[in-house]
Amino acid sequence: MLKRDIGKWDLVLLLINGIIGAGIFGLPSKIFALSGFYSILALLVCAIIVFIVVLSFAEVASRFDKTGGPYLYTLTAFGRFPAYVIGWLMLIARLAAYAALINLFVTYLSYFHVVFLEPYIKATTIFLLTLILMLVNIRGVKKSAILSNILAIAKVSTLLIFIIVGLFFINTDLIDIHQTTPSFTNFSASVLILIFAFSGFEATLVNTGEIKNPKTNIPFALIISIVFVAIFYSLIQIVCIGTLPGLASSDKPLTDAAQIYMGSFGGVVITIGALISIGGTLNAIMLIGSRLPFALSEAKQFPKLFSFLHPNFQTPVNSLLAFALISILVSITGSFSYAVSISVISKVLVFLVVCVILIILRKANPKETNYFKLPYGYLIALTGILTSIWLLSSSKLTEFRDVLITILIGIVLYGIFIILTRRRKI
Repeated sequence: MLKRDIGKWDLVLLLINGIIGAGIFGLPSKIFALSGFYSILALLVCAIIVFIVVLSFAEVASRFDKTGGPYLYTLTAFGRFPAYVIGWLMLIARLAAYAALINLFVTYLSYFHVVFLEPYIKATTIFLLTLILMLVNIRGVKKSAILSNILAIAKVSTLLIFIIVGLFFINTDLIDIHQTTPSFTNFSASVLILIFAFSGFEATLVNTGEIKNPKTNIPFALIISIVFVAIFYSLIQIVCIGTLPGLASSDKPLTDAAQIYMGSFGGVVITIGALISIGGTLNAIMLIGSRLPFALSEAKQFPKLFSFLHPNFQTPVNSLLAFALISILVSITGSFSYAVSISVISKVLVFLVVCVILIILRKANPKETNYFKLPYGYLIALTGILTSIWLLSSSKLTEFRDVLITILIGIVLYGIFIILTRRRKI
């Protein structure tokens, strides 16, 4: 049985750590290239959409106290096969997010020396960092939570320096509020990309079986963390626009902006902050991603070896090892942009399903009261469904196709597992 070592404020910091990762260090320039000054509006629209989805997650999650997150919710609402598909989607999203973040981690390391961009050095860095994170997580969720808390506080402190100092150096000439309104397509694409920066909360809930008092702590932590992140991101985007003339073409926008108004010292500080931030999110992904095979195995939809717990630390060591090895392969062979696209589409599909689940569970158990019940819950869930569909319609056809291909691969593997299980080979 997993230990419940994650307290209320541990969960808040874990959520902030999971959400504030590489996205805010890499995406401000990309959304500015699409929407210009209106990227701030795109950010606020995305924040509202995510907050609506978070409210749905808060109600649904408060009904459960076991490990599994959206996988477990889907299992309860729709049954085993749909739950497997959601679990597989979440696993793909975690692997894609890990690949995107660790590649950006190496990109930021190259600020100190370009040797980190050499293929052999890059692969070695990815391998060693993944190995370290795996070992930390094997030692137990409490160790991982402590590391997560330290990294979350460090990253927020660094970004606060960026915001507070940057606000004094904003050049109002760079903030063109009269620029041409971006096309609806570009604006929608900006909102979709920003989902990567705002997501991560859904995967953190996979660890419900290790959270103290989940029925009350999960809704509290979700709402607090997403409001904090929305305000934080808005200020960062304003500073980037107001201090960096070449924002649209920057690969490291926060570092480039800080270098302008704080000199080389500022560039070093923000780069270190970026590395801390990305490292913290990678740790959160390692913790969460490894629990997905564990949850699938517990439900007898993955081989039982993935539910094996370390005799001393009570952590799913085989699941951790498998996630780490696959993450290394995906990270070395993938790219940041492609990984972001796959991760975002997968996550939005999960958002849509959880909003539907809120409606299903309310109708199935109308008299139940022992959970966090949203006012106007049906309206909030329906709004979440419609906005998720809008976001999916904004994705590129090739990217959506690739996500469907990964789903089909997962279904094939599931079929093989079922056949082998029936023949008593697994």
